[in-house]
Amino acid sequence: MGALVPIQLPASSEELASLDKLSPREIVAELDRHVVGQAAAKKAVAIALRNRIRRQRLPPEVAAEVTPKNILMIGPTGVGKTEIARRLARLSSSPFLKVEASKFTEVGYVGRDVESMIRDLTGSAVDMVRREKQAEVARQAEANVEEQLLDLLLPPYRPASSPGVTAEDEHRAAEQSRSTREKLRGQLRTGSLDARTEMAINVKDLLPGLFGNKTKRRRMSIPEARAVLIQEELSRLVDAEQVARAAIERVQTAGILFVDEIDKIAGREGGHGPDVSREGVQRDILPIVEGTTVSTKYGPVRTDHILFIAAGAFHVSKPSDLIPELQGRFPIRVELDALTEEDLVRILTEPRSALLGQYQALLSTEGLKVTFTDEAVREMARFAMEVNQATENIGARRLATILETVLEDLSFEGPEKGERSVRIDGDEVRRRLTPLARDQDLSRFIL
Repeated sequence: MGALVPIQLPASSEELASLDKLSPREIVAELDRHVVGQAAAKKAVAIALRNRIRRQRLPPEVAAEVTPKNILMIGPTGVGKTEIARRLARLSSSPFLKVEASKFTEVGYVGRDVESMIRDLTGSAVDMVRREKQAEVARQAEANVEEQLLDLLLPPYRPASSPGVTAEDEHRAAEQSRSTREKLRGQLRTGSLDARTEMAINVKDLLPGLFGNKTKRRRMSIPEARAVLIQEELSRLVDAEQVARAAIERVQTAGILFVDEIDKIAGREGGHGPDVSREGVQRDILPIVEGTTVSTKYGPVRTDHILFIAAGAFHVSKPSDLIPELQGRFPIRVELDALTEEDLVRILTEPRSALLGQYQALLSTEGLKVTFTDEAVREMARFAMEVNQATENIGARRLATILETVLEDLSFEGPEKGERSVRIDGDEVRRRLTPLARDQDLSRFIL
């Protein structure tokens, strides 16, 4: 239907290979399209994902005893730990949540309790399932809204009750009404009514809990009215309880929880002060990883078969500083490599969402066709490597800062210059970055 509001669809089966048919090697190949290097980490998560598929093929009584082998990723920031987990979840359409362990506090202290990670993961799954269910009824919703809009533009014909009106008159009037309605339908679908027609519709109050089940009447254009009505229709067509049940089931069987900065809560035995609190957070996390029931507003959620992926740099502490019980719940440990200059070159150019491609696409919206020479790419990687070594090593995240600096003037002046082609070479990169890289204070705060 023309001129209707697009509805965000979940990843289709055509966009993702059938997960059931993907071998661990093929899962790694999919991850390679988005993340450079880190073969050991990719192999570990691929096996974990494949084991979920294997578990689904087991008899229920056996499957209940097979728990995920949680993974501990060890490596510096910016090398791909989060991205690997995020891409794995997207590949498998699994509910995914990233949390930072350092943000949680021990029970009894002010702050976030660890069970909130399960509640947030469940909320994320509810949003995911709701989008999928809405996509299933999207066509029906669009059709229903079209009829509602037509009713507002031309109220349905009602036979007259006046004396002297013959059956032939009634038939003629009804036919004329149908003809006008179909004409309006065509105009509605082509969008020819959008710019010049307004209508009054009943809109549900944003805070019905405060003011009762009230609605208010608002005047709005057809596109605005369509957007409001489609959201209301989708809410009506999708059963919220069914969504909640499906979301809980998906969390319990396919959820992935990424716990970052777990090294920040690793305290040494016999510690005092902050160390005691960190150990308390570990002990609070332990039952969730072991398997427990967490109450959420959508219902109780079992955590036995959620895949937990923990990550940390472990610069100051080491994995053995975690309490033994928690260490035992992360039997798979992989060490991620620090990025080399060659890795940074590949990150700029190879992944499907490579940074260079992102910036080229952004600037192309204003008629700027930007190209980078091989020397320019290598120079940006070299500068990123040098600054990482001289200041704080933030891995591939440094590349975004480098690119912003190189393209700063072009991004600022782009809309005023009109359509043109721009070639960024090694000399231009050096001109922009050398003065900053030489000044330690500037490189610390700018690069």
